[in-house]
Amino acid sequence: MKIAYFSHSLVSDWNHGNAHFLRGVVTELQERGHEVTVYEPADGWSRENLLREQGEAPLHDFARAFPHLQGTPYDPRGFDLDTALDDADLVLVHEWNEPELVKRIGAHRARHGGYRLLFHDTHHRAATAPEEMERLDLADYDGVLAYGEVIRRIYLERGWAACAWTWHEAADTRVFHPLPAVEPEADLVWIGNWGDGERSEELRTFLLRPARGARLHGSIYGVRYPPSARLRIALARLHYRGWVANHRVPGLFARHRLTVHVPRRPYVEALPGIPTIRPFEAMACGIPLISARWDDCEGLFRTEQDYLVARDCAEMREAMEAIRDYPELAASLRASGLETIRSRHTCAHRVDELLAIDADLRGEPALEVAG
Repeated sequence: MKIAYFSHSLVSDWNHGNAHFLRGVVTELQERGHEVTVYEPADGWSRENLLREQGEAPLHDFARAFPHLQGTPYDPRGFDLDTALDDADLVLVHEWNEPELVKRIGAHRARHGGYRLLFHDTHHRAATAPEEMERLDLADYDGVLAYGEVIRRIYLERGWAACAWTWHEAADTRVFHPLPAVEPEADLVWIGNWGDGERSEELRTFLLRPARGARLHGSIYGVRYPPSARLRIALARLHYRGWVANHRVPGLFARHRLTVHVPRRPYVEALPGIPTIRPFEAMACGIPLISARWDDCEGLFRTEQDYLVARDCAEMREAMEAIRDYPELAASLRASGLETIRSRHTCAHRVDELLAIDADLRGEPALEVAG
């Protein structure tokens, strides 16, 4: 099958978590014999920021780490859809594309037909900024891949799409897996972006204050940290390390005893059931995980078995100290979380789901299933 995916970026993961999942899905599809082309705007925000901050080195590092993956850059102003979509069987369009391109692809499908067309939503805007999503013209799309059931329902209830499917993110277990030969050398690692203030207080409550109280040693990785945030990290006796390429994260997890998940406020308040990709990746690497409270209403994981939950600063500190001081608890969390990922939440599982959706659109039974 010939597949085209219109992404924001495959190559750059600078403040762009969807690149993690996309790389795993494309790799899985390729290994099953499908031809996949990933298009990304040449002047994409994530890529431009990565180049501005880090130079060309990350692009060369990506090419070495993923020799089978290549983003195809294009100029949105003169992009030839006829050439790009010639003989395509399945086309996916990520929500971080300009509304005009989303509309153009739909119009192309209406004129030419011949391929299935799906919109892929991996953001909270459907719930928090519906006026932005209403600008998108999805009339000629077959439906929406939504990374949570609550998002799927929004599309249907608001009449933005005729069909929608829940398609959670997952771990690329070719990249994210335990590294048992690596010994932990510090307590805590946290990998995430400060962002736009959506979880500033939560990061202080569930990461910095309890880490300081527990006297943990560790590091913080990510981008968009203002000077005030970097000062708070230093006061917590942690080290701010800046951006890290996502394929290097398994090594960081292996060198630390625990990590923390701090959901952004929109996911806690308006989007239950969506954990974002970091918990999948952490559990896939076998690092004990503690999460601030979120509602796993879709039953993705086994709460208090795959990971611990903290409702406030005191509980987070207590959980951090327990994992540090009780090796048997850490071992149990590692084994349980890894079991759940391998049995339910790999990119192979998500490709099974995608191919089943495509088969349903073609009126045929799905044949490819992950082993």
